[in-house]
Amino acid sequence: MLKKSIILITACLITCFTIAQKSALPIYGITLCGAEFGETNLPGILGTHYTYPTTSEVAYFAAKGAKTIQLPFKWERLQRQLGGALDARELSLITKFVDDCEKYNVMVTLVMQNFARYSINGMEYVIGSPQVTLTHYKDVWKKIALAMRNKKNIFAYSIMSEPHDMGGYKWFNAAQFAINGIREADNKTTILVDGDNYSGPETWALYNDDLKYLKDPANNMMFNAHCYFDEDRSGHYVKSYDHSGANEHTGVQRIKPFINWCKANNKIPFVGEFGVPKNDKRWLTVLENFLEFLYANNVGGCYWAAGPWWKNYHLSIEPLNKTDQPQMFVYAKYLATNNNTAALNNAKTSVATAE
Repeated sequence: MLKKSIILITACLITCFTIAQKSALPIYGITLCGAEFGETNLPGILGTHYTYPTTSEVAYFAAKGAKTIQLPFKWERLQRQLGGALDARELSLITKFVDDCEKYNVMVTLVMQNFARYSINGMEYVIGSPQVTLTHYKDVWKKIALAMRNKKNIFAYSIMSEPHDMGGYKWFNAAQFAINGIREADNKTTILVDGDNYSGPETWALYNDDLKYLKDPANNMMFNAHCYFDEDRSGHYVKSYDHSGANEHTGVQRIKPFINWCKANNKIPFVGEFGVPKNDKRWLTVLENFLEFLYANNVGGCYWAAGPWWKNYHLSIEPLNKTDQPQMFVYAKYLATNNNTAALNNAKTSVATAE
């Protein structure tokens, strides 16, 4: 009888602990661009074709409350030859950025910004093709995980940004190989998985239902949608608010199918890209409603984007002349929910245990 009571009490404590973890505040951050620029000049020249975020940018967004920053990078720069060693200088630049973030108590997500492709002599080849095999893809992620395994502030490995049009090669297979490679080196860090068809939330179930069958030995994955509110969902915002047919609930309507899929399949959702232009204040209302919906559903995300070379990019949340962008006035209060490191660690733990 005593043994049964102990088992019941233990089960209750585990259940209560899991519920507490799931109630952790969602985490909001920013994407700092630059290292993925110059994609038509690969590997390119540092300072001419691409750059890295500065320490002062990390300090600015940390002061605003960001506890996680995404760093997009190009596979071709970090690994100049498929199957080869990671480039020492490129790895040192990424490491410096990670260390800068650690100084400001900021976690980092490393994002491979390659759209499920690798460029060889100016020609792109899809992952899974004879030129860029699944083994090549597994290899690079294993090496990245090995290089970063002693870093304490890696929030996630985002294994590929916006895979699309893979010509019959399955994104599911590639994703599983990347997961396997990472787990051979690291059983702790969260893996962030985008979806096929540019990780669009509205078509997630159509293109990505099979991703629910991915196997992670560490049981520590999140699924990552990218959500924009313009007519073609690209984030280019070529057309005006009116010509895009937008309304104040456009963002909520577009993200719902993805969140519903995650809930139905007991998966952890994340929104790794979203953003609005500054040229019409109605877009800010769309953003506000979208963020309120994410927060109400305990879903975190990262705004797209900031970085030293965006200049007049209309979605940029990079301060100009030390002046905050209009989007920051909406986003700042959500960044403020990242109120301490404990909340971030709890959120990461909930990802590891909630499935």
